[in-house]
Amino acid sequence: MKVKFIVDGGSMKPGPAVAQQLGPMGINLSKLIEDVNKKTEGFRGVKVPIEIDVDSKTKTYKIEVFSPPVAEMIKKELGLEKGSGEPNRVRIANSSIETLIGVAKAKQSSLPTRTLKAALKLVVGTCVSMGVLVESKTPQEIEIEIDSGVYDSEINEERTQPSLEKKKVLDEYFAKIKSEQEKKKKAAEEAKAAEEAAKAAEATVAGTTAPGATPVAGAPAAGTAAPDAKKEAGKKEPAKKEPAKKDAKKK
Repeated sequence: MKVKFIVDGGSMKPGPAVAQQLGPMGINLSKLIEDVNKKTEGFRGVKVPIEIDVDSKTKTYKIEVFSPPVAEMIKKELGLEKGSGEPNRVRIANSSIETLIGVAKAKQSSLPTRTLKAALKLVVGTCVSMGVLVESKTPQEIEIEIDSGVYDSEINEERTQPSLEKKKVLDEYFAKIKSEQEKKKKAAEEAKAAEEAAKAAEATVAGTTAPGATPVAGAPAAGTAAPDAKKEAGKKEPAKKEPAKKDAKKK
């Protein structure tokens, strides 16, 4: 029986999934995990697909390790925990072409490509959805440059490590990009907060003038006259005396 897992390279641990699928087969799980970790040690820090072929009669097994996904290998090389949630707007790293050539070499045998150059293009293409810059440019720009032969020298020589000077330049460029992104994020957050505050203020003003709203302190309740108005209303104007009628003419 064959069972597939995706494990952390060099650090597979026992868990419900492992126990549920392999426990009933009667094999030594502790020994199995130890063997898997030995076989995947070279991929430490990366998610690795494996397949375990178990013979239930003899209680023996064979472990086959497959190459990790390209994205996982890129994350490992660049020290990333995850890709960008907004790859077209938020950049999370700036890779050298040499680093990606190293990934392409490691993955070439499992990719549907015949040449290292073609494999490199697939690796660079993965950077698009991850939000990773390459040589301080977008991956799309780098793909065009690969086709035009800009990196033929690095590819033919199979360079997998950038020079220290080049790495420093790439890091400095990314530091500027990161700083600009943080400023834009902060400005957007402040604008949003100001907008919400303005809406809250408008709602408060509307609430004090709407029918049935709680009266403002000191203001007369609806339908009642102000105190001074009551006093004025209580005062009666003196009745005007009509001029006395002259006595009727004596007969």
